[in-house]
Amino acid sequence: MPKLKTHSGAKKRFKLSKNGKVRRAHAYKSHILNKKTTKRKRNLRKVTCADVTNTAAVKRMIPYK
Repeated sequence: MPKLKTHSGAKKRFKLSKNGKVRRAHAYKSHILNKKTTKRKRNLRKVTCADVTNTAAVKRMIPYK
């Protein structure tokens, strides 16, 4: 079976946890930050897990991570 290509955008955005869950960063943290509260911006820094419905698709895009 041939090697699979890794999706370049996905390898920059996702990592896998030890349990096999897909880790991702929060959105809405790049610009227009004046109107967002400090608490909201602080919580956006944390990583979270991708939704279960998207996990299989993301894992196909990063086969060797």
